Amino acid sequence: MIKRTLALSLAGTLALAAAAACGSSGGNSGQSAAGGNAPMPTVTMMVGGIDKQIYLPYELAQQLGYYKKYGVNMQLSTEVDGGVGAEDAMASGQVNMAGAWYNHTIDFQTKGKNVIDVVQLSGAPGEREMCGKNSGVHSAADFAGKTLGVTDLGSGTDSLTKFLAAQKGIKSSQIHRLAVGAGSTAIAAVQSGSAACVMTTQPTVTAMQQKGIAYSAIDLATTTGATQALGGAWPAAGVLTTTDWANANKATVQKVVDALVDTMHWINTHSAADIANKLPQSYVQNSLVSKADYIAALTQDKGQFLPDGIMPAGGPKTVLAMEELIGSATSSVNLSATFTNDYAIAANKAEGYTVTTTPAGPNG
Repeated sequence: MIKRTLALSLAGTLALAAAAACGSSGGNSGQSAAGGNAPMPTVTMMVGGIDKQIYLPYELAQQLGYYKKYGVNMQLSTEVDGGVGAEDAMASGQVNMAGAWYNHTIDFQTKGKNVIDVVQLSGAPGEREMCGKNSGVHSAADFAGKTLGVTDLGSGTDSLTKFLAAQKGIKSSQIHRLAVGAGSTAIAAVQSGSAACVMTTQPTVTAMQQKGIAYSAIDLATTTGATQALGGAWPAAGVLTTTDWANANKATVQKVVDALVDTMHWINTHSAADIANKLPQSYVQNSLVSKADYIAALTQDKGQFLPDGIMPAGGPKTVLAMEELIGSATSSVNLSATFTNDYAIAANKAEGYTVTTTPAGPNG
């Protein structure tokens, strides 16, 4: 009996020692939480409007349980009108990652900050230029002398608005850009006449159409529309982080990308109704839009989402061309430092998924 007790005690001691040795390396060791060897790393991510359709993959991954499936405790937050932008919160260290547009990586590089896109979720901005019934605007050629609403000055919609104007030979000084946010504030800007048009996304687009106050003058919501208007695939929503944080937390970054790549394949193989049923009720049915309208809008624009998280070939070059034309960047930008497909390729391989997007090379 004594020998048996000593054996059990020794076995328990050895097991505890082994567990302590495995767990002492901390949350960013890269060990799987599912194996019970290391604490699950916590990652903070701010999204540039988490209830917008263009940003739905971040919350959908949470609702599907995919972050935890791949060993990450994800804490999501959203930027608010008048507050700090998601990309700026990330760059300043307030959060680890940002759910934001790829073009910010170029903007940051021109300011001497190294930010990288680690997984690409969409190949089109998901935006539409919604113009008031009496605005007289039917294309960017009609922008001169107009007040045009954007989410915020310096935002992706601001850059796109200037780019659309510049393509038609209209200088930034010939238009007035007004920060109108999204949702009810964007709708009010058109209703009151303070803005002739606003660049906005679903579900605000559908709400405006239901109210009969605006029409879609320019389609940047679909891959086809974006290619026609912008000259090629235009990568928008992705996951951005500082290069330093990514390099120091490679295993954790891989877990986040694994979760989101799995989510993108789920989106690609499920209907808009399936997606809406997984999202929080307040996202898909609220004072702006009914659930039926939300589903109809998503059915129309679901093609903006990439099925595999891969940065599409030519995408970075198209975005850089925009930044150059509006005077926000020059050809000296090193595109290879602004994105990577390595994590997404590894994620697809690990799950046995077929990559269908032609990946961008080092130079975009």
